[in-house]
Amino acid sequence: MRIVVTNCNTTQEMTEEIVRGARAAAGPGTTVTGLTPAWGPESAEGWLDSYLSAAAVMDLLRTYDGPSYDAVVMAGFGEHGREGVRELVDVPVVDITEAAAHLACLLGRRYGVVTTLERSCGQIEDSLELAGVGRNCAAVVGTGLSVLDLGGDEARTEAAFLTAAERACAAGAEVLVLGCAGMTGLQRAVGEKLGLPVVDGVGAAVKLAESLVGLGLRTSRAGSYGRPVPKRRTWGEAPR
Repeated sequence: MRIVVTNCNTTQEMTEEIVRGARAAAGPGTTVTGLTPAWGPESAEGWLDSYLSAAAVMDLLRTYDGPSYDAVVMAGFGEHGREGVRELVDVPVVDITEAAAHLACLLGRRYGVVTTLERSCGQIEDSLELAGVGRNCAAVVGTGLSVLDLGGDEARTEAAFLTAAERACAAGAEVLVLGCAGMTGLQRAVGEKLGLPVVDGVGAAVKLAESLVGLGLRTSRAGSYGRPVPKRRTWGEAPR
């Protein structure tokens, strides 16, 4: 089984970190391939970045010419594009946002998301609502760290996460979710200190993708995710 994992930004180092987390979660016989968009934002923080990222990821998959794959994992927490990708490709598409939330709902009545900057919180809340798992979310809390700050100082990142996690727990969270693909691996460091389950969206998405492929399930074409209407579409710069 081959799973393609798409980073939502152009930072190759982050793609490599995401792939490490994905491979750690993958079962025997699963190959993980990481893809980095050729254009778009170096980190996705805010509505503009998110929409730009969505187009870049769809273009990345549209032009992909590598080995065939059995599923796509979209590694952008709260980012746009999952619905478009489900129309575009013929394999299961699992977004780390909804994957993490669905698994968190199996572990406790309410979950909390700890993410990067506060400006991302509303966007994540909307993504969870659209996925149908928003009602179980107690809080989405920012650490105050940017996406690119996450890998610079592990002690600082862990301390900021724990402080934000306290706020999520105070709001009623019984399970915590890592609210950024760049946080992959942090669950091992903070889980024991918090005494709560901590769900990593990358690992959750990989295991769900494996399950869908193993069960022979694919995206329904019966309605919302039907194939795109045939028409002329111009990608990239329009001809002058």
